[in-house]
Order: sequence, then structure tokens, then C-alpha cells
Amino acid sequence: MRLSAKGQTLPYSDWTSGGFHLPVISSFGLLSMLLSSVVMFSQVSTAQDAAPLRVGIVGLVHGHVHGFLEQSKRRQEIEIVGIAEPDAELRSKAAARYNFPRTILFSSLEEMLAKAHPQAVLVYTNTFDHRHVVEICAQHGVHVIMEKPLAVSLDDALVIQRAAQAGKIHVLVNYETSWYRSNHAAYGLVHDKALGEIRKVVVHDGHKGPKEIGVEPEFLSWLTDPKLNGGGALFDFGCYGADLMTWLMDGERPLTVTAVTQQIKPETYKHVDDEATIVLTYPHAQAIIQASWNWPFDRKDMEVYGQNGYVITVRHDDIRVRRAGSDHEEQMAAKPVPAPYDDELSYIRAVILDGVKPDALSSLDTNVTVTEILDAARRSAQEGRRIQLPASR
Repeated sequence: MRLSAKGQTLPYSDWTSGGFHLPVISSFGLLSMLLSSVVMFSQVSTAQDAAPLRVGIVGLVHGHVHGFLEQSKRRQEIEIVGIAEPDAELRSKAAARYNFPRTILFSSLEEMLAKAHPQAVLVYTNTFDHRHVVEICAQHGVHVIMEKPLAVSLDDALVIQRAAQAGKIHVLVNYETSWYRSNHAAYGLVHDKALGEIRKVVVHDGHKGPKEIGVEPEFLSWLTDPKLNGGGALFDFGCYGADLMTWLMDGERPLTVTAVTQQIKPETYKHVDDEATIVLTYPHAQAIIQASWNWPFDRKDMEVYGQNGYVITVRHDDIRVRRAGSDHEEQMAAKPVPAPYDDELSYIRAVILDGVKPDALSSLDTNVTVTEILDAARRSAQEGRRIQLPASR
């Protein structure tokens, strides 16, 4: 990290190791592959040696900001040129913790944009404020990368989409699960038709609860506010499954959305749900999205069932596969995701400075659909009925 005062898919055989035969490669083909690898390595090296992306940090109330700042200290892809946070105490703590010069600290986004001139901002505000940040940045032609989810409502998501189009800026949404090799391996199986057409997907995302795992007070205060977060576990963890399913279905919107939410710990989470289940239907498939602040341990994985087999992701790097005609499943390691789609910092820089195509997981179009699903799920839980989505937005 420097400080200043101023969607690609590989074939199934390339995603997994072990358990299946790899294609035979001729000597000519091998030579071509080696030459391609040298070119790819050269391009990556050149990108790493090139000028960093100038970024501003907007907000310090989202706990994920600390993971990003810790990671960025060891990297050269970005240069942090400004930090905008209205809370003076949080600004001061961040300056001390990460040795930021006071000259890059600002109390407002507008001041930071005017004085620091970032090419992109990374947003760590509450979710409700995402719309406001994008509207301002779009006026200045500054790209936006935010932590999931995109917005607290479909109305806000559509405003964000229009603002991004008018300002000709990228708006990307970061999910931890976008970087899991296991998810990309599952996607590769589906799109290589190795499992047949998707019939059912079950996604599990949750942990003990934000208070139970000890998130920062400024993070907990808005996570448990239905206006600022959109809901509780429904939005906090339901967004992962909605994002993965929309990706697996190549952007197809579901026909219906049905959700059930509960307050299992009302003494802790008085105003938001802490348990949620969302069911999505498609013409020939279903998805079940399980989101929880009640599980005894952290869990982020999914099961994808096709006509001819299934794949189950095992945390970040492994998958379990069983195909029709086999009497057992095999567990194997997923292959690395090709650069720059394997890493948040490299990806952000490549999209904005090198013109690399955004992947579907983080794309604005996908995440407008994610927000539409979450918005409908909230209404379904509140009204106790299935929500039929319109044929088009």
C-alpha cells in the first residue's frame, strides 16, 4: 500500500485437480500454453509494476475496512490518497492504527473528492448510505467499490444504476465469497454441463451473530438497524446466496421469492431478524438461501444439484462431486482462479485502469437483481406470502 497526502470462466477440467481425466495435450498445444503463460505472467508483472490506483476510503463504520487496510499494507496496486469519515474519533483511531498522515483525513466525502482526487472510492459506510455515495461520486466521475450488499431497497439500487450510467462509472460490489476457488469450480462444472441443468441450489451463510463474534460497536449499531442495514441476517447473509444464484443462472431473475424470518434472540436483536430462509423459484430450478446469526460457527458454502450430479463446496478451496452412475462422491482441490479475478486489489485496479471486464459476481447488473430478491424477501416475510416478481423491471 502507498500513502499520499494528495467474469472469466475456465473449463471444468481446469478448475479441479484429481478424480477426473485431464485432456491429452499435444507438444504443439503444450508449447502454446507455455507461451501463453509467459505472456500472462509478463502482463501481470507489468500491471503490478505500473502506477497504482488512487483510492479514497469512504466510511470507517464497516468492520470489513480493517481487513482491507491490513491487506493493503503489503500491496502496491493501490495508493490511499484520502479517508472520509464524519466521526472524528474513528478518524483518529484509524490514523494511529495504520499510521495515516493527518493530511489525508477528511470529515466529508465532498471534501475528500475535491482535495485528494481519487480515481475510485472504497465504501465502508452503512448500506443505507451507498446510494448517497454513488450519486456524489457519479457527479465527479469517480468509480465506486462497496461492501455487500448493494442497497437496502430496489428503489435505491435502481437510482444507483441510473447514476452510474449517467456518470459513466463502475459500481462494483465486493463479497468475500467472490474469491473462493470452490465457488468458481462449482460454476465451471455447471457451465461445462458436467452436472446437467441446475435443479436445486442450497446456500448456507451465517455465524453466531455480530454481537456474539464481537464486531466493533460502530458496526453493530447499524447492522441491527432495519433502516441502515435493510434487515438483519436476511440482508447481511442472504445477499451471498442471492449473488451466487444469480451468477449461476447467468443473470436470470427468479419467478417468485418467498421468505421466512425469525427473532430467535429478540433480547439481543430487538429490531431486526436474526434467522432467515429465502426460497427462489425459476422455470426449472429452485434455490434455498439460508442466512443465520444463530449458528455455532461461521459457515459459507453451497450445494448445487443438477440433472446428472452434484457439487458441494467445502469452504474456500475444495469441492465434493458425485455424478450419475457413481456410487460415491470425490473430494478434490479447486484450481486457482485466473488473475486478476482471484484477488480484490488486483481485480479493482485491473477493471478501472486496465479496462478488464468486471465479473458477474461483483457487477452492478447482478447486484441490482440481488437487491430485488432481498427487497422481495423482506416483503414476503412481512406479509406472509409469496412474492411474484414482474416480468421485467
